[in-house]
Amino acid sequence: MIKKEMIAMLLAGGQGSRLGVLTSSIAKPAVTFGGKYRIIDFPLSNCINSGVDTVGVLTQYQPLRLNTHIGIGIPWDLDRNVGGVSILPPYEKSTNSEWYTGTANAIYQNLKYMEQFNPEYVLILGGDHIYKMDYEQMLEFHKGNKADITMATIPVPMEEAHRFGILITDAEKRIVDFEEKPKNPRSNLASMGIYIFTWKVLKEALITLSEQPGCDFGKHIIPYCHQRGDRVFAYEFNGYWKDVGTLTSYWESNMELIDLIPEFNLYEEFWKIYTKAEVIPPQYIAPDAIVERAIIGEGAEVHGEVYNSIIGPGVLIRKGTVVRDSIIMKGVEIGHDTKVNKAIVAENTVIGWECEIGVGEEKPNVWKPDIYTDGMVTIAENSVIPNYVRIGKNTAISGGTTVDDYPSGRLESGENIIKVGDGR
Repeated sequence: MIKKEMIAMLLAGGQGSRLGVLTSSIAKPAVTFGGKYRIIDFPLSNCINSGVDTVGVLTQYQPLRLNTHIGIGIPWDLDRNVGGVSILPPYEKSTNSEWYTGTANAIYQNLKYMEQFNPEYVLILGGDHIYKMDYEQMLEFHKGNKADITMATIPVPMEEAHRFGILITDAEKRIVDFEEKPKNPRSNLASMGIYIFTWKVLKEALITLSEQPGCDFGKHIIPYCHQRGDRVFAYEFNGYWKDVGTLTSYWESNMELIDLIPEFNLYEEFWKIYTKAEVIPPQYIAPDAIVERAIIGEGAEVHGEVYNSIIGPGVLIRKGTVVRDSIIMKGVEIGHDTKVNKAIVAENTVIGWECEIGVGEEKPNVWKPDIYTDGMVTIAENSVIPNYVRIGKNTAISGGTTVDDYPSGRLESGENIIKVGDGR
């Protein structure tokens, strides 16, 4: 029988609804980040940098882009005869057919996949965080404490602790209590949603709670194991870790990459972030173009001005156009003499000439005020913005819009244009 010390199960089936129209047709882990990467590249790169060479990627919502990106795992050196990377979508069994209904239910449905490697330990990961972490150090901590479960934690400011699942520990870092988004937190150690289980403990808990509707690690598995006396420990992580689950946090973490001294460094030799690289020509910056504090992807052409922005591969910015404080993803074309301010423009969108995007006074979004905030403009992939239009702040656009969609040539702040079938 194959024997692996530790395998990883990467939960990448999330819809990512708080990213609005960015995830209307792709899973959140497949959203691009930092110009050339996708969010899932970070946990996958952490695995191979940590010596974990067997990774099951559990997909569900809109998986096509994710599956194509991962392929057989070549960029991460995960194309192995034994182990490597495996895509694990829900599938029809002989007795029933069901979607993954919770994080633990998804793992339970793949017990046979895990059993074939007969692991000593199983690492459970999410596919939607930006961070660099050595899982081998966490495993050493797990072994050193003879733990049944180790939960990765990160200290958060006390005033923000009410937003997280908080763990209370004793002097030995053993977890004695949990608080889910407490009003008056007793600790600032937040769960990162990263767990190492001793295999036999995980297997027994998954089977015991298999009938639990929507079985989840944080709500069901961990409390069950804790109540029966399993040794549950908190591993404290003090590096950079960002949940990019909202448009604001996604925009902020991208902007942090272009700080003079970035808090999160993409260029470290000893901990590389790997991704699927496409064969495209080098970038071109025109002689009279201006670029300040920006990441410019391969194959991009800049004829205008770019300030404090992330420009993806194959983007075309024509003469006279000014892009500020924005994320412009792969394959976007922007016409001449257009102004783009604080926008997230998803892949393969076409923006016309002499447009103004992100202008006027801020107003709350009429559709989803908790998602489209902070003065941003969010444009879904494959959208079309016609010439000469003005688009206000806290707006969302999805689909091939025409001049008829913009009364008086404007989309007022807080308004949306969502073409049928293009958004949620």
